Amino acid sequence: MLIVDKLNVFIGHDKIVNQVSFNIKSGEVVGLIGPNGAGKTTIMKTILGLTKFTGEVKVNNKKVTETNHHALANVGALIEHPAIYPFLTGRQNLELYSQQSSDMDYLIAALEMNNYIDTKASGYSLGMKQKLGIAIAFLNTPQLIILDEPMNGLDIESTIKVRQLIDCYAKNGTAFLISSHILSELQKVMTRAILINDGQIIMNQEVTKFNHLIQQDYKVMTENNSLAEAVLETKKINFARQDNYLLVKPQNLYQIQDELLKQNIHLREMSPVTADFEQIVVNILANQREQHD
Repeated sequence: MLIVDKLNVFIGHDKIVNQVSFNIKSGEVVGLIGPNGAGKTTIMKTILGLTKFTGEVKVNNKKVTETNHHALANVGALIEHPAIYPFLTGRQNLELYSQQSSDMDYLIAALEMNNYIDTKASGYSLGMKQKLGIAIAFLNTPQLIILDEPMNGLDIESTIKVRQLIDCYAKNGTAFLISSHILSELQKVMTRAILINDGQIIMNQEVTKFNHLIQQDYKVMTENNSLAEAVLETKKINFARQDNYLLVKPQNLYQIQDELLKQNIHLREMSPVTADFEQIVVNILANQREQHD
């Protein structure tokens, strides 16, 4: 549904996006993840033909260029701020883009906008504007939907509604590219994660494989942690001191066991520490920085 091949974007002489390539198939929900300034929004804008670029962007095998947007006819998008007219009601805003009233009515109900949809958008809160922008992006059953921080300004109930909507459309074949800093919510809907930093893709994996891509730390508890610390320091084995245990790297496990055994220090526990999705992303970014340093 979407092909991005060797994408480069410059602002002046600075390369903001560097040789980015990825594909999205129908029904996939791809999360575009990375720190602020990594290039996520720039990539999304470029796919929508809003910035100059080199490389190639195709939607449903049709090329997108800065001057030719015909390939985007079946693409819905919400980038940065919802593009709504404040002097129109929410319903009138939707009618500007809608090609089928049943589709519009469904989205109004699904996002629970009935109570205010016929009032002027100028009086909407941030969350109300955000839901209206999301509804516009979902209108006319797009083949591809691009969402930049869709959960921005939404309460918990609205976030769940949006998540359910994404899941429903994806099951019917719509492809998604979503950027969000709320990784715990994004994790619940995405099927693949693309991690980007400094304008480059550093990881592109299915979510089911993502958790196994980095080595997890291990918790080590002994009968004498102070003595165990002294042994590890002597052998120059890295560890982190926690409340009542030591945190060590998995590549050191066998050496740690051997050294503790030599000193007759008995292990009470040695187990992997489960990291959540956010921590995995933070660890990968930290590892990349260490490699560059």
